[in-house]
Amino acid sequence: MDEEIHAIEKNNTWELRDLRKGKQAIGVKWVYKTKCNAEGKVDKHKAKLVVKGYKQKHGIDYEETFA
Repeated sequence: MDEEIHAIEKNNTWELRDLRKGKQAIGVKWVYKTKCNAEGKVDKHKAKLVVKGYKQKHGIDYEETFA
C-alpha cells in the first residue's frame, strides 16, 4: 500500500479538493493481489486503490467521474 500511495503522490494523480455543495463523494477501496512466479511460489504482493464505481447513479454522479 505504501508503494501505491507513494506512486500516486509522485505522479500527482489527484489533488484534494473540497466537495461542492450538493455533490456526494464516491468511495475507494484497496484491492490486494498475490503474484506468483512460474514455479507457483509467491513473487510479490500488490495493492491497488480503486474507486467504487458501482456506487454511481446515472444522471447524478455518473457524468463527471473519470480515471
